[in-house]
Amino acid sequence: MPTLRLLRPSPHVSTLPRPTGRPLVGRLILALGLLAFAGLEVRLSAQPAEGSSARPPNIVLILADDLGWNQVGYHGSTFYETPHLDRLAAQGMQFRHAYSAAPICSPTRAALMTGRAPARLHLTDYIPGRTWEDKPLVTPRMQQGLPLAEVTLAEHLHTRGYVSGLFGKWHLAATYDYAPGRPMDPESQGFDVVYHTNKPDEANRSKPDAHNAVSITDEAIAFIRRERTRPFFCYVAHNVVHRPLTEDPARIEKYRRKTGAQLPENVPVMGAMIERMDTGIGRLLSTLSDLGLESSTVVVFISDNGNVLADQSQAPFRGGKATLWEGGIRVPLVVRWPGRIAPGTRCDVPVITQDLFSTVMDIAGASSDRRPIDGTSLLPWLTGRDVATARPPLFWHYPHYHHLGDMRPAGAVRDGRFKLIEWFEGSLLGRGPAASLFDLEQDPGETRDLATEQPERTQALLARLRQWRRDVGAQEMTVR
Repeated sequence: MPTLRLLRPSPHVSTLPRPTGRPLVGRLILALGLLAFAGLEVRLSAQPAEGSSARPPNIVLILADDLGWNQVGYHGSTFYETPHLDRLAAQGMQFRHAYSAAPICSPTRAALMTGRAPARLHLTDYIPGRTWEDKPLVTPRMQQGLPLAEVTLAEHLHTRGYVSGLFGKWHLAATYDYAPGRPMDPESQGFDVVYHTNKPDEANRSKPDAHNAVSITDEAIAFIRRERTRPFFCYVAHNVVHRPLTEDPARIEKYRRKTGAQLPENVPVMGAMIERMDTGIGRLLSTLSDLGLESSTVVVFISDNGNVLADQSQAPFRGGKATLWEGGIRVPLVVRWPGRIAPGTRCDVPVITQDLFSTVMDIAGASSDRRPIDGTSLLPWLTGRDVATARPPLFWHYPHYHHLGDMRPAGAVRDGRFKLIEWFEGSLLGRGPAASLFDLEQDPGETRDLATEQPERTQALLARLRQWRRDVGAQEMTVR
């Protein structure tokens, strides 16, 4: 009989059927839970969409946790060793101006699964978040978990015959603990196979493979081998390099001895953690090659937000996790699709997490429902087709305080080379400026505020940001 509740950070493997229709979700979840207790393994079969006979490509989506833009070799780091990610970048397209949907974990993951902006979902901070009673602005009461009414990427891909597996971190349920078949956990959101892990707690931080990077990889590889005869969506959600920072002492010592180990952007324990994750990614890529699936599989690698500034400098960018400075939201992104994406290509168009939802849907030939989607398919850029229209602006909404951030609650918009940040304490209380403006082409480190020099541009972008919040129904902060 499977164990439904395990002590953290022990992972749990589950292969449960999932609902085929949203109205039946509640009843089916109860039934699935009973099947799990009985130790039965069942899966509802999925058929390709009517009129579509060609097998769509497999999707392997790898999400790192808190990995900064400057922590991969292909972005210029000579300290962090990421040979397999560097090879992936050389074989596909790297996006130099890729952004997370939020500066924090849960909202980005929700945007990835739904294609909808965190502000639209009313899920704008990590779950469960914090109210901060001692702060001058009131944090809105956000959604606790991804609602079952939201149709996820896994559910949409099911209509095209995909089998979906999650391996690693979820963090979209009302609580961090996982229970097979529980509403808002992965089985209720479209995943057929689940291997769920958490970051280690203090009692487990010194164990081998504390962040489960090896076991996550093992289970993902087993899934790929088992499901190789039909299209699969393999979502690999690592816990690396999220706190607590812990790794094998010998591997840490290797990085302590490296040139530049004392620089603020180079952290030996993170180097060891990243090396373990990168080695696993190499194993995944080798598996695809060994099985003859390389040319029929799209591989995506991205991070959920920047790293913690107190732990590691995000140079050349300012700030870090939980801020809307570039260091909090600029992330690495690579996409490889042999035969369709020219190897060794680079894209400088600004893109954001929810674009990956639209891109995967486009690649798979899946149709979404009628609810608004905020992502833009990257397929024209990936395949080299002419793009007739300019990239729409990117928006962020973070109406929260956070103990890790050196930033007050804020919203932001990037339009072309310019980025505007609205400071909510400034706009609501008059404490400091209402907005700051930066030219990211000339000043990627956001050191020179152009708001007073370019008042017309500042006001135009501020008005656009506020209109976007109204359009998506964003929750606003209020004065205490």
